[in-house]
Amino acid sequence: MTTPLQVTARLRTPVTEHDHIRGPRSAPVTIVEYGDFQCPFCGLVHAALTDVLRQRADTVRHVYRHFPITNVHPYAERAAEAAEAAGRRGRFWEMHDWLYEHQDQLDPVHLTLGVEQLGLPVDEVEAEIGRHAHSDRIRHDFVGAIRSGVDATPTLFVDDIRHDGDFAPATLLATIDAATP
Repeated sequence: MTTPLQVTARLRTPVTEHDHIRGPRSAPVTIVEYGDFQCPFCGLVHAALTDVLRQRADTVRHVYRHFPITNVHPYAERAAEAAEAAGRRGRFWEMHDWLYEHQDQLDPVHLTLGVEQLGLPVDEVEAEIGRHAHSDRIRHDFVGAIRSGVDATPTLFVDDIRHDGDFAPATLLATIDAATP
């Protein structure tokens, strides 16, 4: 009896200097996350990755890419635009963390308060969001995700191979350790 060949999904868009990267750029293991700031499962993965990155600070770099599922999460694209506006000012990861820590507050009023809490220029950020100044970047991430077989959030790739296990810190740490040269 033969079994069908299992195909492992691979990351099709390589990591470049244009990506949002947290951790040592020369880390031996790279985790690419496709996420949606309004997705509750992404919020859980954010907490798990925070723990994992703390425990493997010298081993892992984390790359974040946008995959807003707007038909389910009406504020996801606006949140991604806010993150990119913050990133334009060197503050992407601060906004990223704020968005995940305040997932229940992504409506326009609360998002503006978050921008203000981070000390970003509210009028400028709001103008960028309003004119969708960063939509090309978000669309680029989204298209790259589709090419890589992403169909839900969160989706993680560990060293270009889709992680199909659970997202518990222990599982992620074991996956990282197995991938570490």
